[in-house]
Amino acid sequence: MSKLSENLKDLMQEAEINAPALAKATGIDASTILTLLRGDGLPYVDTLVKLADHFHCSTDYLLGLTDLLTEETYKERPPFSERLTFLLHNFKTTKYRLEKETGLSEKTVNRWHNGKTQPTVESLVRLANYFHCSVDYVLGRV
Repeated sequence: MSKLSENLKDLMQEAEINAPALAKATGIDASTILTLLRGDGLPYVDTLVKLADHFHCSTDYLLGLTDLLTEETYKERPPFSERLTFLLHNFKTTKYRLEKETGLSEKTVNRWHNGKTQPTVESLVRLANYFHCSVDYVLGRV
């Protein structure tokens, strides 16, 4: 995920857009964009998706999980609680098994399932690895 800064810089350079203009276009605070460009941490899920939507790329590309950059339009993502229910059903697993096999806490998974919180980007990557799919699939964007 250390490639986020590099990939974001490349996309901005290709689009000939600077941080203030990107902030205005996406509704993301300019300081957040500058933080990401410096490589200081990871964005919140909503920020990641806004950036991917703006550049018509996958969240996986932005995060550096794939080198494949294809311009696509993605679906609007459903609430994560709905998506988690779908993933558990689709991959025929339980919350308990998910917790045990990923090291995620019961409290965390229950908060996602009840719609109280969203996963962090790190947790999304962990879920994508667990389900052997893309982060965009976990989010319901594809």
